[in-house]
Amino acid sequence: MSNLYKAFDHGKAFIGFITCGDPDLETTGKCVREMVKNGADLIELGIPFSDPTAEGPVIMDADKRALDGGVTTDDIFAFTKELRKDVKVPMLYMTYANVVFHYGVEEFCTKAEEAGIDGLILPDVPFEEKADFEAVCQKHNIDLVSMIAPTSENRIAMIAKEAKGFLYVVSSLGVTGTRTNISTDLRPMIETIRANTDVPCAIGFGISNPEQCRNMASIADGAIVGSGIVKIVAKYGKDSAGPVGEFVKSMKDAIRDL
Repeated sequence: MSNLYKAFDHGKAFIGFITCGDPDLETTGKCVREMVKNGADLIELGIPFSDPTAEGPVIMDADKRALDGGVTTDDIFAFTKELRKDVKVPMLYMTYANVVFHYGVEEFCTKAEEAGIDGLILPDVPFEEKADFEAVCQKHNIDLVSMIAPTSENRIAMIAKEAKGFLYVVSSLGVTGTRTNISTDLRPMIETIRANTDVPCAIGFGISNPEQCRNMASIADGAIVGSGIVKIVAKYGKDSAGPVGEFVKSMKDAIRDL
């Protein structure tokens, strides 16, 4: 069984995203541990990139702060390996194709496996181009997680049939960021996914409060929150761990009884 499946085997999953190195890796580590302590079932570690095309201003700014602080991909591999000594929930990396290509796909996946990473999300890699990465990921026991958006339409079934780990369902068009309202009717997408795969699906992009988290988790297998967490880090800096933990607890508590 894929390690990512384990995030979904005990109820609705809460998946928390954080940018590695914002404001520094020590703070990232404290935040991750508080997220897990307060109910996060899966951790998405963002490897910062200079041109993160899927991100809104919140995560773009976090990437810039991390890069300006000097964090490197090698630093993040070492950090993840250290994190793995006590963090037992599944973890994955979210980054961009250029980061992996620049490092070397084989070398990147080797280091990710050694660090204890279970999955990889590359939002700028279309389904049709995933072959450049998928075979190497499989060789290193890493699930290449596919994304499905409202514009996927007749490709939804095709993407779902080949899904690994879990499916990342994009709630709305545009870039990441908190939204006051998620108006897209995602039920037809979820129904199509479930007709074509047993792989779990989680909804992300725009979830910013417990009510939205509950609404999205009620129709899917979990909810993904990124910008809401990164905003807290931007506000509190090195003192973020406590507030991040409280935020994650409020989100997880909202979906526990679904």
